[in-house]
Amino acid sequence: MKTVTFYVVAVLCLLATKLNAQTFNEKVEEISKNIENITKQEKDSLKVEVDKVNNMLINNEITQEEANKRKQEFADKRANNIETRIAAEEEKLSQLVKDKVDGKIEDDKKEFTIKFGNKKDTAAVKDYAYRRTTSQFVFALGVNRLVTDGEIDNDGYKWRSDFYEWGISWNTRLLKTNNLLHLKYGLSLQYNNLRPDNNMMFDNVDGKTILVDAGRELDVARLRYVNLVIPAHLEFDFTKKRVTGDKMYFPSHKSFRLGIGGYTGFNVKEKQILKYKDDGNKVKHKEKGDFNVSDFVYGVSAYVGYGEFSLYAKYDLQPVFANNEIDQNNLSLGIRFDFN
Repeated sequence: MKTVTFYVVAVLCLLATKLNAQTFNEKVEEISKNIENITKQEKDSLKVEVDKVNNMLINNEITQEEANKRKQEFADKRANNIETRIAAEEEKLSQLVKDKVDGKIEDDKKEFTIKFGNKKDTAAVKDYAYRRTTSQFVFALGVNRLVTDGEIDNDGYKWRSDFYEWGISWNTRLLKTNNLLHLKYGLSLQYNNLRPDNNMMFDNVDGKTILVDAGRELDVARLRYVNLVIPAHLEFDFTKKRVTGDKMYFPSHKSFRLGIGGYTGFNVKEKQILKYKDDGNKVKHKEKGDFNVSDFVYGVSAYVGYGEFSLYAKYDLQPVFANNEIDQNNLSLGIRFDFN
């Protein structure tokens, strides 16, 4: 009787461990939700603070100048909060990827065996990767170019203007017995960097963002703006279905793939970073003011590749700067990985 009790307790502990263990994709999804919640919380708090300032202004408790000053202080505080809190989540993601590479995280495909004495009872979740809806960790990087009046500006910006993107996606097979058509959707953070050339920097002049001479030799000039977006693509996956006995499976990301779609979202933060030398000392200056970057973004994107690797392009239909007289749209070209 004691032996049976021991095995029962051992089995229950094993089951609890297996059921509580989070897979890689589940942890990535949790981090993505945390980032989304952080941004929403801080923006909601900023709205409350701004509304309070506006009420004080209406009641003549403060001047317009004081109201503008307080709004800017609140905006800077919330931007710093978002940056600090998201940086912590990014650190979690970095460690998560490292743990994945080191094999410390549960795979998405789970199977385990439980033994009672000489008897065997197997509980398994088989063919997890072939479910109708699967999830992936998405990472992309490449170069950025501004398109002005239909032409790419290769003169005003360095070739190193770049972007990177990471997020979580879900991939749903649309046809019951055919593996060709999939709907791919998710949540991503897009980091876009614009690096002016010839010692130029961005400046907000009368509500318009333009390039001006920095008045000094610059080692680095970079405007970074981060967008939280919801991408959606119609994906054509030419991975062949598998037939084993009387079962039919539909693996994904094992062959040629093509995705066409777009994204929509909003700006999370923006800042300009300048690096230069002053009297032989290295100086790094960060400016988190308002560079007139559009609050909302939407665009089109596409990718083509094989397996988990693909070539990737995205184009912002919304101009980068909201109030400029001439629209400048961001074009990104790079590579993309969709890890099952």
